[in-house]
Amino acid sequence: MIRVLLVDDHEMVRMGLAAYLSTEEDIEVVAEAASGEEGVRLAVELKPDVVLMDLVMDGIGGVEATRRIREHCPSCKVIVLTSFIDDEKVYPVIEAGAFSYLLKTSRAAEIARAIRAAVAGEPVLESRVAGKIMARFRHGQEPLPHEQLTPRELEVLKLIGQGKSNQEIADELIIGIKTVKTHVSNILAKLDVEDRTQAAIYVHKHNLV
Repeated sequence: MIRVLLVDDHEMVRMGLAAYLSTEEDIEVVAEAASGEEGVRLAVELKPDVVLMDLVMDGIGGVEATRRIREHCPSCKVIVLTSFIDDEKVYPVIEAGAFSYLLKTSRAAEIARAIRAAVAGEPVLESRVAGKIMARFRHGQEPLPHEQLTPRELEVLKLIGQGKSNQEIADELIIGIKTVKTHVSNILAKLDVEDRTQAAIYVHKHNLV
């Protein structure tokens, strides 16, 4: 049996996936998680063969959850199942260790096939995602500076783009002001900009808000 963990903050999505996958003779849904934090905990505890991972969730998102799962459970294959296909979602989660990338518009049978393929060591990429990766490879395109940011740094950068002060960012993300200052310093260095104003300009230039 292929043991699968579902991680998605939408109950109806989890219910639908669980209902369909339960009809597959070789697939067993061992647990469901409604958040990235819960997904990481269950993955470490249960060590499933495959994790179906949403990207946008409250708390830690799918990128950071994928990174932590791969760190603590390297045998787990993470299949991203999301509605998003923009660059700032695709590349970071692949770099975090995602094995396959599917859209929620995929048919249930396609998801089941991707699960089996993951166990067999064969990644499955939604065609538009594969096209993005191949285009970048063919043109030798270097990753954009913001693609080198951690998920938290990207959150902070977006808030800088909204004109938030360090204290406002700390309050919104529920982190210490010193932590915010460290993130801002790292962001400026990675973007190779001199100040917050230039960082904000970068945000709007690349449509990150």
